[in-house]
Amino acid sequence: MDLNLAGRRAVVTGASKGIGRAVSLALADEGVGLALCARDGGPLAEVAREVESRGVPVHAVQADVTNKSDIDRFIQDAATTLSGIDILVNNAGGAIPGDFFSLTDEEWQADIDIKLFSMIRCIRAAHPFLKQSDAGRIINIGAVFAHYPKPNFLAATTLRAAGHNLGKALAMQFAPDGILVNTVHIGYVETPQWQGIHQRRAPDKSWAEFHEQIAASEIPLHRFGKPEEVAGLVAFLASDRAAYITGVDIDVAGGMGIST
Repeated sequence: MDLNLAGRRAVVTGASKGIGRAVSLALADEGVGLALCARDGGPLAEVAREVESRGVPVHAVQADVTNKSDIDRFIQDAATTLSGIDILVNNAGGAIPGDFFSLTDEEWQADIDIKLFSMIRCIRAAHPFLKQSDAGRIINIGAVFAHYPKPNFLAATTLRAAGHNLGKALAMQFAPDGILVNTVHIGYVETPQWQGIHQRRAPDKSWAEFHEQIAASEIPLHRFGKPEEVAGLVAFLASDRAAYITGVDIDVAGGMGIST
């Protein structure tokens, strides 16, 4: 589908794997120039090569979005290299399993830094450039835990709810600037992160057994999502076809949380 995005310029955080990689490639397929960052430089360079093969400009930087200096430098360099920013996709995150009693202060702080403060700082740094765009978009990748609480993913449940409300408040505040702010809430998506969760939660089971058990018990569609299914919605929200949509959150979760 041609979304008429060719020539626009996007920043994607957490771009080296999973959803971030899929979003980067989906936008590149639409002709969007990209600035990408991630902590893991090797996989990021691989994604940058994939983007470049699609014939669009790409600027890839190994950066830690929990570090304010890294964020400020990355966003400024992105705007300089791409001659502006039209789209910001806040994708850095992950999910640390743990309930109220098992999560340590250090784990809480690490999750706050990557899920909430990275989003706040990226938006703050990118806002002046988005304001100059005729099609400013902020798309935050959240999780259905924002409205579907999971005690065994308590940090994600708490912080995704905070991100959800941040997005809605900024949609109102940034509307006069012509910047649309929306959130994509994901459920369980097949990403490398889930391999780690599998090892922590059910090391005695094969990946296939673990995957089938989780899907059957928690997901109405009885399967995990694919990163490309999330990326397709992100590309749509970045386009002019979504020019009258702001302040919403859309679940890409196979029906998880459908009754909440």
